Amino acid sequence: MSRPVTAPLKANWSIVDGLPLFHRSGPVESGRPLVHVHGFGVSGSYLEPTAARLASRYPTFVPDLPGSGRSHRPARPLDIPGLARTVIAYLDAVGIERASFVGNSLGCVVLVEVAAAWPDRVDRIVLVSPAGGVNNQPLPRALRQMVTDSVREPPSLWPVAAADYLRFGVTRSWRLFADMVAYPTLDRLELLNAPTLVIGGDRDPLVDFGRASVFSGLPHVDVVRVHGAHALNYSRPDVVSALIDAHLTGSSLADPDVDVIDVPGR
Repeated sequence: MSRPVTAPLKANWSIVDGLPLFHRSGPVESGRPLVHVHGFGVSGSYLEPTAARLASRYPTFVPDLPGSGRSHRPARPLDIPGLARTVIAYLDAVGIERASFVGNSLGCVVLVEVAAAWPDRVDRIVLVSPAGGVNNQPLPRALRQMVTDSVREPPSLWPVAAADYLRFGVTRSWRLFADMVAYPTLDRLELLNAPTLVIGGDRDPLVDFGRASVFSGLPHVDVVRVHGAHALNYSRPDVVSALIDAHLTGSSLADPDVDVIDVPGR
């Protein structure tokens, strides 16, 4: 039995690259579209707490990428460039010319690819817990980090993620996880032009925000750290949605529960 979608989001289907793709959308029809992109092996279900809080202000879309969640599986597993192309095809399918994006974990990797290859389709970007790069290498280290993170997440997330991982499949999960780990997400931010907000948790073993020098000299990137682990869109929806809203509107990112990292050279 499928999980109900968090109100005011509603369940929908679209045909993307010839395959049925499940997605959630909000009630607002005009304004700047906001597209949320999930992590590897899971669906967009765990993104719903944050997306639902923003759905009354922005046209909101939360797709399950091909092979994830309820979306149909392509004949061959998609790599990161393939997933980025799918995001653009999804925009075309639902009639979005240009959007702002929120990614988590692998979703950040995919969005960096999207922004680098299709900058004209991107307004603003929010990268929540951007995995990938030297902090997750070699692969066994990344696996240990995932195990550590699992016990730091809310127990209510475990059955949601477990069901999604089982549906996605072990082989596909392994390949995509290896691609994510190898991708230098933070280092590629210098290739982007869109205003970007990076949000990280102070208990997230997969993201090393001690590497603040990565952001030195990047005037289009702001970095904040909040209390929490990796799946902040699920565990900290109030503060994450407030930060997203502030980034989209150009408001102050200051919040009693947020520590803004002092980026050298800014």
